Amino acid sequence: MYIDFFGLRCKPFELVPDPEFLLMSRGHKRALTHLNYGIVENSGFILVTGEVGTGKTTLIRSMMKKLNSDIKLARVNNTRVTSEQLISMINEDFGLDIKGRTKTEMLSDLTDFLIVQYASGGRSMLIIDEAQNLSADLLEEIRLLSNLETDKSKLLQIILVGQPELLKTLSRPELRQLRQRISISCQINPISKEETAEYILHRLEVAGNRNAVEFCGSCIESIHAFSRGIPRLINIACDFLLLSAFAEDTRVVTEELVKEVLGEIEMTHGYWYDETPDTKASGSASDIEEKNRDVLAKIENLEAIAHRVEISKAEREDMLLRLAQLEEMLEKTISHFKNELSALSTKKIEIQLLRVNKDIASIRNKLLDIETRAPYEETEILKKKKTLWDRIFN
Repeated sequence: MYIDFFGLRCKPFELVPDPEFLLMSRGHKRALTHLNYGIVENSGFILVTGEVGTGKTTLIRSMMKKLNSDIKLARVNNTRVTSEQLISMINEDFGLDIKGRTKTEMLSDLTDFLIVQYASGGRSMLIIDEAQNLSADLLEEIRLLSNLETDKSKLLQIILVGQPELLKTLSRPELRQLRQRISISCQINPISKEETAEYILHRLEVAGNRNAVEFCGSCIESIHAFSRGIPRLINIACDFLLLSAFAEDTRVVTEELVKEVLGEIEMTHGYWYDETPDTKASGSASDIEEKNRDVLAKIENLEAIAHRVEISKAEREDMLLRLAQLEEMLEKTISHFKNELSALSTKKIEIQLLRVNKDIASIRNKLLDIETRAPYEETEILKKKKTLWDRIFN
């Protein structure tokens, strides 16, 4: 809506985790350094934790883009699953056949795959996002996967990514063996006030125009105070501010506009319970912790929506790549059969072509399903956001 008005090529404050927009704050640099070190050293377990909206998924996606081509990667995003479903998702992401396979057979298939990958000079990596949703039993099963190793090297490197609740689960006595196997652990914290200013300008620059809008006076300080340094909340605030500035036909964000818009957001969403300085000072530690848990739950809902959009996009890209490969294979097969027609039976030609055409039809159906799938359900938060837009324009 406001992209052309501000001279941008795309929206700078989308909620979908995009590595292109990643700002390497001090905390993100430290976490990425730990990640890269763990990958180079082939550490068995790597743990990445951080509050909702601090950029864990974006950091992981940035790391994934730089992985060596000899590393086979499987990524699990849905962690509210059974043991069998978890193994099934891991195998499927590694490209293994799961149709009609029992859990025991899938574990055997996975072991064989890891051995073959290691024997050929490659490595295998498993990334489990939203790991805080895993039960203690599932975490123990994941630990058992890490037992696959040679005398000198792990056959499977595992990266667990989750919210601080994951640390509480890992502290349980029955998971002490897993804790001992975590050789690299890093925490992503909210960014500082100075980093908030650079974060906003960085995203505007990546979107096409670092000077798209001017923030007056203490605007940045107000945005940081509202967001408490959580990048996802900074995105929400700045998206509304750009929309409001566009509605008023100005490229200058004033302190009055920031106060009005952030007040509207807080009143509509109640991220921080409309706290006043007095209530912050007088509230007990347990009260504050309870309020923070509630706001983080609200942000988690937004993150879940972004995840669903991201997963659908990734599925579509994978299907398009596979479709292109199959169509290329079909062309080569037809060309080959034309050249070798005298040496092959008509029946064999028909079988080969039917098999490839069947795969192409299957992928086209999956693409149709992805493209017609609703990217997200209209939550109460989104309904409230629409109400705020109506207020801005009316």
